[in-house]
Amino acid sequence: MRGLRGILLLVAAVPVSLALMAEATATSEPEPPIEEVVVTGSQPGPGLWRVTRPADGHVLWILGSYGPLPKKFQWRSIELEGVLEGSAELIAPVSVKTEVGPLGGVTLLPSLIGVRRNPGDERLQDLLPPDLYVRWLRLKERYIGRDDGVEDWRPIFAAQKLYEEAIRKSGFEPRGVIWPKVEKLAKRADVRITRPEVAFKVTKPRAAIKEFKREPLDDIECFTRTIERLESDLDVMKDRAQAWATGDVARLRALAPVDNASACIAVVLNAQFMRERGISDLPARYEAAWLTAVEDALSRNASSVAVLGIEQILKPDGYVARLRAKGYVVEDP
Repeated sequence: MRGLRGILLLVAAVPVSLALMAEATATSEPEPPIEEVVVTGSQPGPGLWRVTRPADGHVLWILGSYGPLPKKFQWRSIELEGVLEGSAELIAPVSVKTEVGPLGGVTLLPSLIGVRRNPGDERLQDLLPPDLYVRWLRLKERYIGRDDGVEDWRPIFAAQKLYEEAIRKSGFEPRGVIWPKVEKLAKRADVRITRPEVAFKVTKPRAAIKEFKREPLDDIECFTRTIERLESDLDVMKDRAQAWATGDVARLRALAPVDNASACIAVVLNAQFMRERGISDLPARYEAAWLTAVEDALSRNASSVAVLGIEQILKPDGYVARLRAKGYVVEDP
């Protein structure tokens, strides 16, 4: 769900999206005991992809960022620490810079009331096929509990809440584990950090909120694939985390999860309010920002490092595939 989370954070700039960024509410139920998974320096650690520019031999090392990871998960990459010591620049994951006007987010908060609700006040039972709704209820009871308010939500919001609650109650941290540690290592090594951005200005945000509240979303596929992932994936998440932490690329490929993120991202990007504001091309702008940053680093540094979501490394049409198509030499760990 990492890709979806990034898109939802982007949409947050169209203040409709403050609701999308809302964290799942904390539960008062005790969490199950968490088995600590420790990966120490005695193991090879997460692998690094090596990208070489043939013209001058300049190298970019890429750490594939992965999540969710088990809570208290300890990992260390001796190779990463070594290449950071010998590199001039670290490329951070792409971030978003937005502008909604002075105090825009604060003054628009009252308009966001009810933004997650279905526009016709339907409940999930009215929108979902009966068999899918039964599967939802089974997972909802386990991970969300008796909260009936979520039954009024649009399927994409309900799916996101269910996913995050399931991840946390299964003993995982959904995000924010890898980059802070890499950033700390880079600062210790006195490596310059470049933070590529996607920037845009939001116009008429109140109108966007009103449009979003009225607009139906084609989000049943997103909901369905999220349910499928939770039914099939939770038991293998620790295996996938261990494969990442030990640099087992073949096993990572074999354990690829159900791809619910692309279906959910498409829901947001294809929405009318996104298209009308010229924001439906966000994935392409993300890609362009990252490629520009790493190519600039390759041109000026003998050695650079980047952090990139593992899915964009492994996908046949991902960012690393784009570098290979441009003539760079890519070597797996």
